[in-house]
Amino acid sequence: MALSPARQGHLAMLAFSAAVSLSFSFGHIVAKEIAPTALNTVRFALAALILLGLARSLRIPVRPIFTGFWRFGLMGGLMAVYFITMFEALRLTTAVSTAAVFTLTPLMAAGCGLLIAGQRSGRWTLIALSIGALGAIWVIFRADLHALLRFELGRGEALFAIGALGHALVPALARKLASDINPLQTSLGTVLGSLLVTGIYGFGDLISTDFASLRPAVWMVIAYLAIVATAGSFFLIQFASQRLPASKVMAYTYLVPSWVVLWDFLFYGTTPPALLLAGVAATLLALAMLLRGEAP
Repeated sequence: MALSPARQGHLAMLAFSAAVSLSFSFGHIVAKEIAPTALNTVRFALAALILLGLARSLRIPVRPIFTGFWRFGLMGGLMAVYFITMFEALRLTTAVSTAAVFTLTPLMAAGCGLLIAGQRSGRWTLIALSIGALGAIWVIFRADLHALLRFELGRGEALFAIGALGHALVPALARKLASDINPLQTSLGTVLGSLLVTGIYGFGDLISTDFASLRPAVWMVIAYLAIVATAGSFFLIQFASQRLPASKVMAYTYLVPSWVVLWDFLFYGTTPPALLLAGVAATLLALAMLLRGEAP
């Protein structure tokens, strides 16, 4: 039985959440070994080559990308801000905490979707997004009520919140500006825009990095980030953005902290405190409410 467009979008975002969560765990491993701008410039270049080869093999024209390329420069620039601040934050805080900040993007995306694309969220959706945001905040403050009351937000979390806002703008912009071309073309254009912005911004770091001396593990992480977390996730989010409202697209970020907690347990044997799991449970409840709210 063929899946409806909405279910196709949900399946794409489920895969997106798993792919993105591993980038937090892997990125934390190598964040201090290579400058974020150098790493991201290389990953965007590799991802662009992969997407270009895929477009050629599928005989999808790339010329429409360069008609009004400013659209992709804008979306790509926002994604570049997101990725650069992510790796800067991973130098300063934990993968779980950074992933928790990322889960604030659905609430941001709902506001961006309303302002940019005129997408209105119902009461049920807003309640679910609020529950998810509260769960994410609980994880960000590491289940420390005193820190929450004192509002001790770490520098890494605050920095990445700026990047998360940039990411939240992309689905609404894709719906508004790039609905006339297919997801693969949009993904390639956005990656090229990200490459352009990151390459210019991080040119100094790029030429000063001794790539020959990097450990094989760093290259493995770069390959994963380029193939799965960039080329793959860009395609998945563009694919889903044409089938779901911006808030529903970003709702799947609520799964990211749960994935990261799972990866940390599997990779490092790290057992999260029970109170921290309460925040993860709240984000999962929010996702369930959003999906239930859409069910016929």
